[in-house]
Amino acid sequence: RKLSSSLHGCIHGVSREYSANASATCRQARFMSQYLLEVRDLTKSYGELKAVDGISFGIPEGYCFGLLGPNGAGKSTTIEIIEGIKTADSGDISYRDRPRDETFAERCGIQFQSTALQDYLTVREVLNLFQSLYQRPVAIPGLVDLCELGEFIDQRASKLSGGQKQRLLLALALINDPEIIFLDEPTTGLDPQSRRRFWELIRTVRAQGKTVVLTTHYMDEAEVLCDEILIVDHGRIVDQGAPRALLKKHLPDSQILLNAAALNGSQLGFDIELQGDAAIINTQDVEITVRALLDAGVDLSSFRVRNPSLEDLFIKLTGHALRD
Repeated sequence: RKLSSSLHGCIHGVSREYSANASATCRQARFMSQYLLEVRDLTKSYGELKAVDGISFGIPEGYCFGLLGPNGAGKSTTIEIIEGIKTADSGDISYRDRPRDETFAERCGIQFQSTALQDYLTVREVLNLFQSLYQRPVAIPGLVDLCELGEFIDQRASKLSGGQKQRLLLALALINDPEIIFLDEPTTGLDPQSRRRFWELIRTVRAQGKTVVLTTHYMDEAEVLCDEILIVDHGRIVDQGAPRALLKKHLPDSQILLNAAALNGSQLGFDIELQGDAAIINTQDVEITVRALLDAGVDLSSFRVRNPSLEDLFIKLTGHALRD
């Protein structure tokens, strides 16, 4: 009301119709989204099964946004609806504060978990083919450099290793210079070295100002790459936030592990859990706890600290591991 009154005072003497339009514009500006892409009350059912059950979330521009959930949680269905591959039963999707429309296909890039390539074509020919499908593609030499394709550019697609194929698929997802990129479990099946190499490519893509939406079964991948994660189970959101913030919220304690014999009956004034030969102390301040152990004369030669991981968080929130 205050904003509307100020506007009317500023435009005194202007026509009533103009005043109404100006007020409506200001109200719209006040409620503009802080997100690049926003999902509201999305639902999708297959018969009696609710794959997506009324979820809402937003993805800030420039973020790496992780969508985590066990098989059957609804994350793939959610992503496919956003991408336009599937149709929602209900709900809204907006992109840059406007309903997502047919132009979204030119603004997004998609790397599917499994993509059939034309095996008889070389990498160069595959890139040329996909480049011809878009109105404003990027130059192929730049993609070759970015995704490190030069060493096998003239090799047939059927002869690529797993890591080489994933780098080519990333290049295809980037070939239309998208603003937002969807990566569906891009490192599944890769060896550790190839996975970390791919992580560096994702960091490079983000450094160009692009927004990345990542689904993954690897908790270390989500923890390393994601600014924010969304945990879904049974079609609903369990929780959402930055990985470190979620860990602090749900699992604030670190664990100090010692050989139980090292305690030697010491009276420490805090709870100690015994598991076989191990003594476990849960603490929110490792330094204070260690000082108390030293003051009590406890032998710390077997001392270890275990910080909670995203895997621990996921199990606590969903009751099972991510890959279950």
